[in-house]
Amino acid sequence: MALHVETPLIESIPLGRASGRRVFLKMESLQPAGSFKLRGIGRLCEEQAQKGARRFVAPSGGNAGYAAAWAARELGLDATVVVPETTSEEAKNAISTLGAEVLVHGANWNESNKLALSMAAGDPQSAYIHPFEDPIMWDGHGTIIDEACRQGSRPDAIVLSVGGGGLLCGVVAGMDRNGWGDVSLVAAETEGADCFSKALASGRVIELGAITSLATSLGAKAVTPKALELARTHTIRSFVGSDRSAVRACSRFLNDHRVLVEPACGIALAAVYENSQVLGGAERILVIVCGGIGISLAKLASLEKSVA
Repeated sequence: MALHVETPLIESIPLGRASGRRVFLKMESLQPAGSFKLRGIGRLCEEQAQKGARRFVAPSGGNAGYAAAWAARELGLDATVVVPETTSEEAKNAISTLGAEVLVHGANWNESNKLALSMAAGDPQSAYIHPFEDPIMWDGHGTIIDEACRQGSRPDAIVLSVGGGGLLCGVVAGMDRNGWGDVSLVAAETEGADCFSKALASGRVIELGAITSLATSLGAKAVTPKALELARTHTIRSFVGSDRSAVRACSRFLNDHRVLVEPACGIALAAVYENSQVLGGAERILVIVCGGIGISLAKLASLEKSVA
């Protein structure tokens, strides 16, 4: 059984007015686990459970760990989520509420990942759950496009956020199997978490020295090599905006649609609110509203003050 649900595809009049285009939103923020992550991680966890896993070990800045914890709860298994020190209190508390063990380790995801790998390797009943690097996971994320294809017309461009690249790889997988392979993609990142943009510019995977953006859910220091490979066969344009742009987009989206999302999601919305030139001549746009659990009204108010 799939652990995710089919999410609505709705037209955004406010975003359409801001950009002068028709804008449609795939509302992944309405997944039971709060983000698109449940699609691919849920599928991966189910497969690992069928192979005999009794515990999932997930290194995550929040959303992937929450999805793994949700999957474990639904499957009646245990989960340990290893988060870096930058993870928000909202995210840590949410993961703990699901009954998962939360371990805080390292200044960034890479350091958390090392601990998670060693924990899983030392326990034959534990399955390591990578937050973005797994073909099974990408296939699960691709169901976003399977649904969008049934729900609405073909877009001219798809806008999505990029952290480690799992969502991008999944969306492209879904595009290819639905005959949308020639639709252009806009990959949105914040300054200080823009490992994909730097990889596109250099033609090779670049590891950031540090994550300096407040959009911590985008906090992978390097994108999956698969994302760069896909950029050679698909039209992918980069949009890099400021933390201020991301936070302002979150506030506008809350006012426009009564939905609260993380800055990691806000940066994709910012590309449309600001009518970025990377959108080109696209008249019909699909935005993946990826969601996120590491946000609250109080957190958003604090972020607004910090970027004012």
